[in-house]
Amino acid sequence: MAVSSSPEPESTAGGRLWRFLDDRLGIADLVAIATHKRVPQHAHSFWYYWGGISMFFFLVQCVTGILLLVYYRPGPEAYDSVRHITYDVNFGWLIRSAHAWSANLMIVALLVHMFSVYFMKAYRGPREFGWWTGLALLGVTLTFGFSGYLLPMDELSFFATKVGLEIPAKTPLVGPVVADLVRGGPDVNENTLQRFFALHVVVLPAVLLPLLGLHLYLVQRHGNAVPPSEQAKPPQQRRSIPFFPDFLIKDLAMWLIALNVLGILLTVYPWPLGTQADPLAPAPVGIHPEWYFMAPFQLLKALGHWLPGTPGEIVGMAGVTAAAALWALVPLCDRGDLRGRSAAATAFGYLVLLGTVGLTVWGYLAL
Repeated sequence: MAVSSSPEPESTAGGRLWRFLDDRLGIADLVAIATHKRVPQHAHSFWYYWGGISMFFFLVQCVTGILLLVYYRPGPEAYDSVRHITYDVNFGWLIRSAHAWSANLMIVALLVHMFSVYFMKAYRGPREFGWWTGLALLGVTLTFGFSGYLLPMDELSFFATKVGLEIPAKTPLVGPVVADLVRGGPDVNENTLQRFFALHVVVLPAVLLPLLGLHLYLVQRHGNAVPPSEQAKPPQQRRSIPFFPDFLIKDLAMWLIALNVLGILLTVYPWPLGTQADPLAPAPVGIHPEWYFMAPFQLLKALGHWLPGTPGEIVGMAGVTAAAALWALVPLCDRGDLRGRSAAATAFGYLVLLGTVGLTVWGYLAL
């Protein structure tokens, strides 16, 4: 006698609905996958939640971004439309603050997720493509943050974007061409705003969604990696819990904590709106790009003092490019078969982490 996949008797309304949906969408197969999937439990399991936290902030971005899009007008009226959202629309300030704060918190969560994956050696085969798609998602997210930062067209966002575009502009040969293409000319103006708006609401979502789908598929296919210390244990000593419902409940609890952090930040520190940008005015003292671009900005700034002119720019951009390339290619260098390479990869990870944090702090202290 065949066993029905329905969780309820098929004679009930709920059972008939389940059967209707399962026949067409294969929901029982998805439930079976979630039920059989297990998540390792060990001293470093806390780091598994940061991918889900990043997803939570991404969903907040989607919902609040759509609500802001109803009132936002790119072009000459951009600043006035943001001021209308902030001061005239009911709870407009709250939606705008939620969008801005969740963007920054999403980048924080992604960076924590990236470094946790790195130090747990979760980039090793067969998870190389999971590492590469994750880096691509981080790059798209940083571009989201950079393109969205200009849209209010207040003084801070305008001049910070000008400073931020100086970083790729210093790349030898192709840098000035790329910067002019992004700006729509030699200066940041309304053409730049139109391009950033199209990039922010059309191009980047079209790139991010398939990347996200592929990344989630790879995570599902290969499962959660365990750190080398856990791999060394005999299989009978390794512990795990079911993804559904045990890990999922804990994941949702982390989402609730993230929501509370977001709620506190956006109510205690609502995202400000400065004065309208004046392209003819001089840049305010101490202007700088957003915090997630402060490390390369400070590196180029320091090298500009030590090696003035073109040599400093070439050395700085070459160093940043080489570090980024090595960071992306580390799965091909550290396969876990040579202890020396593994130790070198770990040391390189600490160098990148401490260098990024140190340059960021140095950049803010030097303002």
